[in-house]
Amino acid sequence: MERAGAQHAKISQMRMAELVASALRDRILDGGIVDGSSLPKQDELVEEFGVSYPSVREALRILETEGFITVRRGNRGGAIVHAPDIGTAGYALGLTLQAMQVKVPDLGAALATLEPQSAARCAERTDREKAVVPRLEELLAECDDRIGDGAAFTRASREFHDVLVGFDPNATLRVVVESLTSLWSVQEEAWADAQMSRGAYPSPEDREIAQRAHRQLVRSIAKGDARKVERVAREHLTATQHWVCRTFEDRVIDAASSRSRLRFRRG
Repeated sequence: MERAGAQHAKISQMRMAELVASALRDRILDGGIVDGSSLPKQDELVEEFGVSYPSVREALRILETEGFITVRRGNRGGAIVHAPDIGTAGYALGLTLQAMQVKVPDLGAALATLEPQSAARCAERTDREKAVVPRLEELLAECDDRIGDGAAFTRASREFHDVLVGFDPNATLRVVVESLTSLWSVQEEAWADAQMSRGAYPSPEDREIAQRAHRQLVRSIAKGDARKVERVAREHLTATQHWVCRTFEDRVIDAASSRSRLRFRRG
C-alpha cells in the first residue's frame, strides 16, 4: 500500500508538472512571455500554480528539453525564454532529415522545386520595390565585393538566397522554404571550404555567371515578372547545385555540426 501511495504521488506530480509546462508553453507561444526574457522564479511559480517545488522543477525540465527555455544555475540563475522561430524549425527539420540519412542531392531537389515558386511570389508583392528590391540590391553589391574569394562569395550568395525566400508573403511556405534554404546553405558552404582547400573552386567566370543570374532575378522581381523569376531561379539553382551534388553525391545532410547550429541560431 505504501509503495502504491508513493507511485500515485509521483504520477500526480508528473501531471501537475505537465499542466504547469503547458500553461507556460502557451504563454510563450502567445507572446505573453517574450523571447529572451526570464520566467518567474520558482517561488513565484509555486505560489501562482499552487503546486510543489518538484512539480515546478519537472515543468522547467520539460520546457528545457523542448527548447523553450535555458535554465541557468547558481545565485543569478533562472530560466531564459527561447520563443520558436524559423531557425528552430529549420534545425529540427534538419535533424530529422539527417536521422533519416537523407542525402544532399535529395535536399537540393526539394529546394529546386520550392525556392523558384517562393521567389516568384516575391515578384507578386505590391510593395516589392520598397520592401524587397533595395535589400536584394544591397546583397548583390556584397556578392560583387566578394567575387574574388570563392568561399566568401559562396557565403554572400547564400545570404542572398536566404533573404530572398524570407520575403515570401505566405508565412507557412516562408517557414518551410527558408528552413530548407538555410539547411542547403550549410551544405554549400562546407563544400566551398573544401573546394577552396583543394584549389578546385569554380572559376571567376563561373562566379560571374551565378552573379548575373542574381541580377536578373532582382530585375525581374522589380518588374513584377513572376513567371520569369521562377524560370531564372530554377535554371540558376539547377546549375549551381550541380557543383555541390557532384561532390556530395553520397553525403548525408549535415544538421548537427557546429556550423549548422550556428546558422540556425542566427535564423
